[in-house]
Amino acid sequence: MRHANSTRYEQVRTPARQQIRELPAAALPEHAAAWADAFAPRLRVLSDELEQLERNRGSIVDRLRGLVESSLTTLRSAQRLSRLPEGLGEWSGQEFLRIRFEEPDQATLSERLGEVIDDATRSAVKKNSDLRRDGMSLLLRGVGAALQPRGVAVEILKPDAVLRAERVPVGQMGDVFSGGQLLTAAIALYCTMAALRSNDRGRDKQRHAGTLFLDNPIGRANATYLLELQRAVADALGVQLLYTTGLFDTTALAEFPLVIRLRNDADLRAGLKYISVEEHLRPGLPQEDPDSEPVHGEITATRMYRRPEDEPSARAAEPEPVRAQGEE
Repeated sequence: MRHANSTRYEQVRTPARQQIRELPAAALPEHAAAWADAFAPRLRVLSDELEQLERNRGSIVDRLRGLVESSLTTLRSAQRLSRLPEGLGEWSGQEFLRIRFEEPDQATLSERLGEVIDDATRSAVKKNSDLRRDGMSLLLRGVGAALQPRGVAVEILKPDAVLRAERVPVGQMGDVFSGGQLLTAAIALYCTMAALRSNDRGRDKQRHAGTLFLDNPIGRANATYLLELQRAVADALGVQLLYTTGLFDTTALAEFPLVIRLRNDADLRAGLKYISVEEHLRPGLPQEDPDSEPVHGEITATRMYRRPEDEPSARAAEPEPVRAQGEE
């Protein structure tokens, strides 16, 4: 009688519950045996469904635990891949990022992730619930639950002129970093993430982790030490930096091995606009020794022809001629 009248089961609208609520308490014992026999098949069905739901919940928790553990491994890899090259003073060999957290044991992790899944399930049946249940949101909540109660602490090296090994929490970057330092830190973070992505895709042995185009960064970070640091971090992590600027800052431009000056052209008759190369400046590229022997030609392209196996002719295919610079 107590369970039939409980507000917890208000949504249960079966005739049996209504009948139990209408009978007086004194008349319930004489109907108990008949009700027990009538409810037995339904009890077995509900028990099987509950067991199936529990197995499904366990599978979801196991899958989420694997993704969370992989994410924590990614955090550790990000710190490892942010190690800086030599030749940067106190920064030499330092990790640009320092990520600290306490990883829970398997039992505790499963329990916390189970609560995350239960919260997402309860929100699905609630009206006007704003809890997102997409995969990324569940993963982020799972990582947050796994790192409770302390969470994760991330520190970053502060770029300065003498490259002191001073670390600052990422939450304080906007307060203690200048504009150029913020830009340099952002470039270093991007290079770290690009190297991490290349590592996750199995290309950790490759030097090229991508290209980053920068829109007039010299306007904010024209200090020589900032440019040197940006290029050193990018070179260590295999990222190619392409700077674009309209400023002719000779001190800043002298730091780059190749400078290409562009010019805007226009065809007034056709109504078209062009970008033309005005000049190539190669202050940092190797220069040809004028006293060395002249180079008569170099291979710039090759072409290979492979004869199909079913071709009846037994004569080997003649290769295409190789064009070399300086040939007539």
